[in-house]
Amino acid sequence: MYRIMLADDEGIVIESLKFIIDKEFGGECEVEFAKTGRSVIELAERFRPDIAIMDIQMPGINGIEAMKEIRNFSPGTVFIIMSAYDKFDYAKEAIKLGVLEYINKPMEKTKVVMVIKKAMEMIDGERKKRSEDLLIKEKLESVEPIIENGLIYNILFEEHFEEDIDNYKTVLSVSENYGFMMSVVCGDSQIGNHMTNAVGSSVKMSNHYAEVREALKDFFPCKVGAVMANKIAVLVPYNDPRMDYNERIELIDKGMEFLRYLRKKVDISFRLGIGRVKPLRQLGKSYQESLSALVATTGQVAHVDDLPIGCDYENDYPIDLEKSLFDAVSRGDINDAVLRCEQFMAWVKDNCGGNINTVRLKVLEFVMWSEHIAYQNGGMTYRLESRDSYLPEVMSMETASELEEWFIAKIRETCHNIGSKRQEKSTDTIGAAREFIEENFAKEITLDDVSRAVNISPYYFSKLFKESTGENFIEYLTNIRIEKAKDLMLSSDMSMKEICAACGYSDPNYFSRTFKKNTGFTPTEYKENNQTK
Repeated sequence: MYRIMLADDEGIVIESLKFIIDKEFGGECEVEFAKTGRSVIELAERFRPDIAIMDIQMPGINGIEAMKEIRNFSPGTVFIIMSAYDKFDYAKEAIKLGVLEYINKPMEKTKVVMVIKKAMEMIDGERKKRSEDLLIKEKLESVEPIIENGLIYNILFEEHFEEDIDNYKTVLSVSENYGFMMSVVCGDSQIGNHMTNAVGSSVKMSNHYAEVREALKDFFPCKVGAVMANKIAVLVPYNDPRMDYNERIELIDKGMEFLRYLRKKVDISFRLGIGRVKPLRQLGKSYQESLSALVATTGQVAHVDDLPIGCDYENDYPIDLEKSLFDAVSRGDINDAVLRCEQFMAWVKDNCGGNINTVRLKVLEFVMWSEHIAYQNGGMTYRLESRDSYLPEVMSMETASELEEWFIAKIRETCHNIGSKRQEKSTDTIGAAREFIEENFAKEITLDDVSRAVNISPYYFSKLFKESTGENFIEYLTNIRIEKAKDLMLSSDMSMKEICAACGYSDPNYFSRTFKKNTGFTPTEYKENNQTK
């Protein structure tokens, strides 16, 4: 159905147009009309026409001025102008307003029909586009919670790569590089700092998840995770690395308002914990802070900065640089770790006030923690006496430069150990696997048998084996068996059936097909060709 508005002060023109529209388009159109500029505007406000066929010269407000007014509240209306005057100025003004056609009176029926059809096609196109846009929006709204939960899961469990976070930021239109985490915790009631019936209330919150999520979106510019036990993790992107006092107070007030709103909507008790602002890749710590804040107080809304939780640093302490250093160590990235060492030592030298003991302690602290990271990474054996020399060594150094050199050497060694021990462990594992295959290839062995022998899950072993050998397990085992079969054909008097069994094949036909696939010859052809030579 198309709503068509006719605007002309001549009744005969109105009747003619109505007759043409009714005859050509029948029940497809709903038609109304007006005869003055003011009444046209009033009709358009009520009728909201899809198409407006308007005379320029009307009593009172002319057609051009009326169009300008109608554009303000009905921007989708398609205008068709008609006039007995072929005036260039009118035509020029009409073009500015996006008029579809400018028709001269007296009008030809075919021209009117053609222009209306053209307008209908435009409207159909816009309707189709709106419908498709709504469908896309509907689909995005159904997928968005899954994507948001994926981002929060990656952040909380630190199961992410750099490109993962960047991809999530792009898909979810997050431009900020910082953020803070909130924890929404529910229960039947609050006793002290504890919410009762966590299990039962988590089921209730799952049933009301859509309402809770919508309320969070209304109160905060946030990304919302799924229900985990009786908690929901919430990420609020933030522009700055720190939040000032006034913003923190506003946030707490908004949190209280949010809880009051939820109390009216849902028959569950809630508390809200808020962590500190951090870079997006470090928000797992912010979430832990939000939970710690709730444990440390009985308030319904708890912000970690209001409570004696965690470690405070002097204003210019390079906490981000410290974090970057230990991240580089955990990756075994020697170059990046050394760079961070040099940057951190530059800060220490500038801020130690010439106190060499301060430098000694900081260097020793960082080396010990880096080695702790190395032990956690696996592949190394901790020995109580292995670092007995560290304290005498740092105490014997009299300058910050000497300590920096020692510091960097130890960090290099730690990074190297992390990388090499991983490689050694992988090499030892693959070596043991190769040895097991060599000893058992004549049996019906499987990937599970080999992975069990080296005490690694089949999934991880399969990946590690392919990376180390360039072949998957089946390819490697087949090559071992075929090479052994070749050797037996040329160096023994065994029958083909015996060779087949000695190489781990119970079906001679299958052995023959596999042999030809790998060598290009049947076993018999291979034996004859090589014996002749």
